[in-house]
Amino acid sequence: MTLATNPLISVTPGLMIWTIVCFLIALWVLKRYAFGPIQKLIEERRDSIRSALESADDARDEARQLLEEHRKLIAEARGEAEEILAEARKTRESMEQRMREETEAERQRRLEETRREIAAETARALEQIRSEVADLTLEAASRVVGRALDPERDRVLIEDAIQSLDFSRLEEAV
Repeated sequence: MTLATNPLISVTPGLMIWTIVCFLIALWVLKRYAFGPIQKLIEERRDSIRSALESADDARDEARQLLEEHRKLIAEARGEAEEILAEARKTRESMEQRMREETEAERQRRLEETRREIAAETARALEQIRSEVADLTLEAASRVVGRALDPERDRVLIEDAIQSLDFSRLEEAV
């Protein structure tokens, strides 16, 4: 078989013209009904991808902005929390100081009250001792003298004598 004898390779002018005409008709039909809509779909897809990319960029920028706002809010919240804690510490310290002062004032008041009670009891005890000493002295004097003494008349003398005695040693011992 030779090259010229193969009908697929041989140049036939009539077949060639019809092939070109069929090709041009097919090209025109494809261009009119296929390439336009395909090109339109490609453009629409390109536009939708472009708008999706722009939306993604906008969303990323918005997310960054929200993240920054969130960080600022967290920093503000931390600052406020620290301020609240500092205020609570100050309040606690002032309350502790006030409680210490009130406790000390109560202790001083009770101590003073106890001192007054001790002084009053000491004075009552000394007065009772004086009275008993006067009675005992009157009784002893009546036994020494051998006659009954008048308690009213002699009591004044005995009380004057007792007043001249020094009972300060008894007060100091208490």
